[in-house]
Amino acid sequence: MKANDRQAKRNLSAAELAAELRQAEEKRFRLTFKHRVTPLTSPLELRELRRHVARLKTWLREKQAQQPVQGAKR
Repeated sequence: MKANDRQAKRNLSAAELAAELRQAEEKRFRLTFKHRVTPLTSPLELRELRRHVARLKTWLREKQAQQPVQGAKR
């Protein structure tokens, strides 16, 4: 993933990140299953996808941490 793509995805809203995370995890599940049945031509694809999922989770967690807590006393 290029730096420009990362920055663009990092600036997505939490809902958009969550939707992309769902899609990436689904794709990872399908690829893992396919790889267990017959080896993939490029197993590095699994590593890249796993790291992409981790990045998405990190960015989503950052977005959630930035939101103010409801009902918190100041």
